Amino acid sequence: MDRLYRDSLSLLTDLYQLTMAYGYFANDIHEHEAVFHLYFRKHPFQGGYTVACGLEYAIDYLKNFKFDESDIDYLKTLEGTDGERLFPDAFLDYLAQMEFECDIDAVEEGTIVFPNEPILRIKGPIAQCQLLETPLLNILNFQSLVATKAARVCYAAAGDSVLEFGLRRAQGVDGGVAASRAAYVGGCTGTSNVLAGKLFGIPVKGTHAHSWVMTFDTEMESFRAYAKAMPNNAVFLVDTYDTLEGVKHAITVGEELRAKGHEMIGIRLDSGDLAYLSIEARKLLDAAGFESAAIVASNNLDEYVIDSLKQQGATIAVWGVGTKLATAYDQPALGGVYKLAAIREQDGEWEHRLKLSEQVMKTSTPGILATLRFYDDGEYIGDLIYDELSGVDKPYVIVDPADITRRKKLPETAQVTPLLAPVFRNGVCVYESPSLHAMRERTMDELEAFHSGIKRLMNPHEYPVGFDLRLHKLKTELVLKARGFSD
Repeated sequence: MDRLYRDSLSLLTDLYQLTMAYGYFANDIHEHEAVFHLYFRKHPFQGGYTVACGLEYAIDYLKNFKFDESDIDYLKTLEGTDGERLFPDAFLDYLAQMEFECDIDAVEEGTIVFPNEPILRIKGPIAQCQLLETPLLNILNFQSLVATKAARVCYAAAGDSVLEFGLRRAQGVDGGVAASRAAYVGGCTGTSNVLAGKLFGIPVKGTHAHSWVMTFDTEMESFRAYAKAMPNNAVFLVDTYDTLEGVKHAITVGEELRAKGHEMIGIRLDSGDLAYLSIEARKLLDAAGFESAAIVASNNLDEYVIDSLKQQGATIAVWGVGTKLATAYDQPALGGVYKLAAIREQDGEWEHRLKLSEQVMKTSTPGILATLRFYDDGEYIGDLIYDELSGVDKPYVIVDPADITRRKKLPETAQVTPLLAPVFRNGVCVYESPSLHAMRERTMDELEAFHSGIKRLMNPHEYPVGFDLRLHKLKTELVLKARGFSD
């Protein structure tokens, strides 16, 4: 992020985070230690899994978390309804001198995660923890959403190459750059976004548009001109006029390229009946000796369209997915939340905190939470969420948070992996981010280790995730107490 944004990003927050931080300061509790969890309640796209993404962005943000002089000068201009300054000098001096000192644990990028599991756990002075809510949600919500969409698209493509082509219709500059990054973590093989290629090392792909063809008097002339300029990047867009005639023109120019020692990479279809046209184009290419020339398709693709085209026998080898991937079309936000779960005075005992709601799924979970993932007989079989303050009981039993009658006993012989990794300790980063390519590999390896049912595009299987018995009992007791039913 510091390469993309050179100015301070500490004011990338909602005003109420600052007013709460000042409230803590004014009541002299700003140094009380607190624990917050960042998690989500429901998978996007009515799917069966979510891909965690955006941690490296968050680390960059946290490494540079400091209110500079321009931030303080701006905050001095804010006024309340009485015309007086909103924040006094003492609080602004506190912000100016504040050094980040939180402990943060996180799920690594490319990990498959589920509702109620902490993706990030933030522990530190409550004022600092509070100030981090908005930027962390901003970063992780969007990138996890796009990475999940990309994983679904790649699943539908069934091993074919998927390229992210969405920059022109992405939601602003960072919406485009972050989407390209997240799409690669989710499984895409490349992007059209050159800045993302520079920043992250993502392979960049692209050829020409209809305007190139329309610039010349004939389609054949445009293909020849492009082949002359770019003999090592010859993919021809064939649907400007008559698609199958365009394929024949591409073949002619491909033969001319071959005579000069170059090879046509392929053709691109951007409109029309992609199943029919790809099948007919494949026949023409193969008959002309261009069996290795790829058929690339674009045009409002998503996982459902790709799945349908596959079922129709389309001979498309590369899928250029744009708008519906970069904008996470049909689900505008992940809906991640950031909730206080425990607090203590300096040198005091931890006290659990819980938010009630009329909706069961919106009642928060108390404690210092962590997740264990169980692996047995060649696949992941369940995740157990527990409170580190209370410990965990054996044998391992998980209780469904939405239905306490649904329980699953996990075999003690299973392999157990903690999902949270240490990232910051007392404000110092102790985590080394893997390469973006390794994150992408992690996503694919993770998905391979889950039952195929959770990857279905429609009506996916529900992977078992729940609270351990002690956490279930603790939460139930605190809910009853808050409702006035404790002994």
